[in-house]
Amino acid sequence: MDAAASSLTSRADEPASAQVLDLLKGVSSTVDWLYGHWYLLALVIAVFWGASEAVVRHLAARASAERMALELVPNRHFAPGLEEIFRRGVQLARASTAMPWWAPRRAKSVQIRLRADGSSPLRYRIEGPVGGERLLTMTPFGPNVTVSQARPIVDKPREHTVRAEFILRGKLISPLREVPLNPDPLQPLVDAVSDLRAELGDLAEIRLDIQRAPKWELRARRQQLMSTARRKERREAQRSARWLRQDASGIEDSLGWQLQQLLSNQPGPAAGRRLVMPPVPRRVDPAEALGKLAEDDHLVRVQLLVMCASNTEGRAQARLAQLQAAFDVFGGRSRWAIRGWRLGPWRLGADHWPSRSGFERRWTLGHCQPPRANWVRLEELTGLLKPPTVYCRLPLLAGDLPTFAFGDPALLLQGIYRGPDGRERLVATHSEETLFEVGVGKAGGGKTERALAQAIGWAHAGGGLMFVDPHRDSWPRATTFLAHETLMERIALIDLNGLGPSPRVSSWNPIGMHQGQPAHEVVEAIADAYASALGWDDATAPRAITILTAALTVLVAVNEAACRAGRPEDQATIFHVRALLTDAAFRKTALAAVAERLDEETRSWWQVVFPTLPPDAFAVVLNPIARLAANPVTRAFLGQPIGVYNIRAAMDSRMIVWVCPGGNGPTDRLLTALLARDLLRAVRSRRDTPEDQRVPFRAYFDELITLTGAAPETIASMFEDFRKYQCQVHGMTQLLARLPGPVRLSLVQNASTLATTAGSRSAIAPITAEWGEEPSPDQVATMERFEHYVSMNVRGRRIGPVQLRGPYLDAVFSGLARPKKVPALEQAAHANACALPLSQLTQRAAEQLGRATAFLAEHSSTGAGPALSKEYE
Repeated sequence: MDAAASSLTSRADEPASAQVLDLLKGVSSTVDWLYGHWYLLALVIAVFWGASEAVVRHLAARASAERMALELVPNRHFAPGLEEIFRRGVQLARASTAMPWWAPRRAKSVQIRLRADGSSPLRYRIEGPVGGERLLTMTPFGPNVTVSQARPIVDKPREHTVRAEFILRGKLISPLREVPLNPDPLQPLVDAVSDLRAELGDLAEIRLDIQRAPKWELRARRQQLMSTARRKERREAQRSARWLRQDASGIEDSLGWQLQQLLSNQPGPAAGRRLVMPPVPRRVDPAEALGKLAEDDHLVRVQLLVMCASNTEGRAQARLAQLQAAFDVFGGRSRWAIRGWRLGPWRLGADHWPSRSGFERRWTLGHCQPPRANWVRLEELTGLLKPPTVYCRLPLLAGDLPTFAFGDPALLLQGIYRGPDGRERLVATHSEETLFEVGVGKAGGGKTERALAQAIGWAHAGGGLMFVDPHRDSWPRATTFLAHETLMERIALIDLNGLGPSPRVSSWNPIGMHQGQPAHEVVEAIADAYASALGWDDATAPRAITILTAALTVLVAVNEAACRAGRPEDQATIFHVRALLTDAAFRKTALAAVAERLDEETRSWWQVVFPTLPPDAFAVVLNPIARLAANPVTRAFLGQPIGVYNIRAAMDSRMIVWVCPGGNGPTDRLLTALLARDLLRAVRSRRDTPEDQRVPFRAYFDELITLTGAAPETIASMFEDFRKYQCQVHGMTQLLARLPGPVRLSLVQNASTLATTAGSRSAIAPITAEWGEEPSPDQVATMERFEHYVSMNVRGRRIGPVQLRGPYLDAVFSGLARPKKVPALEQAAHANACALPLSQLTQRAAEQLGRATAFLAEHSSTGAGPALSKEYE
């Protein structure tokens, strides 16, 4: 029975064994065929891979077409914290997945673009899927960053271009270096592109693509790292065991060990043999083995691409080397390095086949295909997830601060800027934006030299100006550079210093009516000038103001009558106030002659109030006038019936007027107050001219302390009102604190340009306080001579404070120097101001009262005069 059963079993097993054998033969023959026709298998795999890659690229390109671009512009106070930056990184990582389900992974990314092309030091743009618009637009940075839609960028082809892709080198699980926020982590990148020159076609752009980490790939990477760590531990255990066995064998073979065995009482050949226990492999700690890959949260893959271009050979390569050095700042146990191989002087990378086509595709379409090693946590990208902050020193490019061009009326010279590359250039602001300027600094620091350079440049560009210098030092300094035939016909010198054996003086009648100005404006300007210089107001000197106003009203009416009669040479001057108040005959004649030109209230005051005034009431009015008359220069200047000085006409005809008052004494302050108030009246009178027809005019005031001491309210009004009438004011002073309160507040509030030279710490502190203590008073106080810190307005945006070197006339305008023509300029300046010998003008001023009296007598003897004269007897 058993034999029969076994025979049946063997017969049943034969078909199964045959089948297995046949199957193995078929597999073997198939393998042999594939081995002999391997190229067919390779062709099928290549076709399949090519078709799938074509489909993926098509879908990725289609998805990339639906992307948006934003530009982030920080303000001057942007100083985010680590938490704000981290939240921004989380937003970007989340926004990278806001793509259609069919989009390939390479299209699911957000791109940060850092670009330097000459338009700004470093433009910061974000590009991502349209579906993540709200995540990209709503930043945690608040109002300190302006987010706007960015326009597409179209670059012109450059002659030389270099490309590079950066990968993480070093230990894969180690993080990049933790870079502090102060100074800004972007500072090395900004410094690397700070010497970029747009005129040479220089361009540098960094693109950082952020992509969420794929789970499956992360798990595979972790398994690989754990397996590697375990193998390493096993190898270490085996190595330790091997060294232990060797040490034990060496000890047993030593003479000492053998003697110890002979002396021991233990029998047997193995009595003294030592038992060696091999070390057990240490348990691998996942946190230690995986490092930054241990946790899934906030882990991303990044792709870092860089392109530099230029039209000058070698500059693009040098720029890439600078950027590579800048990325070294982020390096620790893991660091950024350029991907590729170096063979002697050649580097095989993104600029060469076969990597270049892939680089160009990713660069153009915004695809993210990072190397396997580019795993980072969001904390490692802190420095790149935000625009430049307040702690970043940004260079001044030509697009930020224009370069000064000689003869261009649209530009106003500011100083010499030294760039990061050591090149110097003359920088300027737009003249239409430079409305008011304040220069502060110690004596000899260069503030007047800078103002002179600016005024000379403006004059050669065809602009009109007025330069008021109580010390007169600026005039001989400027004449060498103004002695040009084209300027001589526009220059007038009003010099009240009376220097030389035969000084020449111009003339001005503050109450003259031959220039057609409204009578009430003339009266108001003179009365306000007196009140400002002498400290009068309605509470302390109401009677003096009333007496002076009434007297000026009569004299202005007299002059108006003389001009209407065609006899402007018979006009009264300001010195005739004394005759009007103290000479009864002259007063009766004058009032009778112009009674019909006076209003009822004025006539009533002269009839009712004036006779009741005691004689000593006039002293407060007459004393300042007596001081003016006692100085032969001021008497000659103010005592002429037909004054030549007409600042309104000078504005409209682009004249260059240099005014040099005689000093800073009480009499000089009164004259300065008259001139300042007349300037204010003349500028305000431009309201009769359409705004687009008002000729720009600039007023330069040296030594504001002296000028504001005479007319503080007038100077303050200039800084408040002149902008409306196309008149810009530039003021220089040694101490801002010594200026009157209203003037100081108006200066700082409305200053388009604020500049300071070195000086004492206490004197500089008010200026640096306006800049937020950046720079500090200590930094400014230690500057070299002719160095300035300047803040300016350019295109509605404040630039600076930036350190500039003041323009030195002999260096900047050396090509304009004409020292041999200075005498001709002096003669032309006096001729344009109709300056005459002082003796001649003094004699004419002394005779003017007689001429005015004769005109009044003749005028009052006709018409209504005799009938009205009885009222004033």
